[in-house]
Amino acid sequence: MSHPRTSHPRTSDPRTSHPLFGISGKVALVTGSSRGIGQALAEGLLEAGCTVVLNGRDPAALEEARAELAALFGDRVRTAAFDVTDPAAVGAGVARIEEETGPIDILVNNTGVQHRAPLLEFTDDDWHRLLATNLTSAFLVGREVARRMAPRGHGKIVNICSLQSEAVRPGIAPYAATKGGLKMLTKGMCADLGPLGIQVNGIGPGYFATELTSALVADEEFSAWVRGRTPAGRWGEVGDLVGALIFLASPASDFVNGQLLYVDGGMLSVL
Repeated sequence: MSHPRTSHPRTSDPRTSHPLFGISGKVALVTGSSRGIGQALAEGLLEAGCTVVLNGRDPAALEEARAELAALFGDRVRTAAFDVTDPAAVGAGVARIEEETGPIDILVNNTGVQHRAPLLEFTDDDWHRLLATNLTSAFLVGREVARRMAPRGHGKIVNICSLQSEAVRPGIAPYAATKGGLKMLTKGMCADLGPLGIQVNGIGPGYFATELTSALVADEEFSAWVRGRTPAGRWGEVGDLVGALIFLASPASDFVNGQLLYVDGGMLSVL
């Protein structure tokens, strides 16, 4: 796998699982899922019995991820390569998924990118790239999938927000702006889509150890700050996000809408 091994079990005993959390047989689309957090979330949904469509722009990377997961979960792993920032590509991609795999029950808007630079040195191109990747993509894919969920009267949309939806550090102001916008898009989607039977919620990861944060994890001074600032005393591992996703993707959250569930080891709760 291209991400740390998840800590949750690969199989579950149905006698210990409440039926409200059952999502076996559902079809899920996870954007940006060829690696990192997206791949871990896809794996968690597969463990729960879903058929999962992996998405990204690089067909080769998607196929590599599919092959790794298919070794464990067989033909329940599918792929759909399209650019989530391109409205036409999104429309065609979602239509193809629903035709070839089935109606999308669960959408996870995970695609995101980070770029660190002082605000006074941040370029226009980098600003627009972050805005398109982190925020516009969730609007485009969320809108397209919701248009198909609405006539069916049900659906779950989970936007992957961030600790930086609430707090920020120097050098990431544009990133925080996109994640703050995604928080409010989540609430706005709830307002419009809730009456149609669709729940839209968000997950806000704190500091997680992934290949994208490997340089920060390796920076002992910064890593010590994260451990000291987090009541849990450690970096998050990608498997820590799966439980929150299963909750928000399942009937257990049918009366939960427009909420952001922070999975941050308690960082936001303390000074």
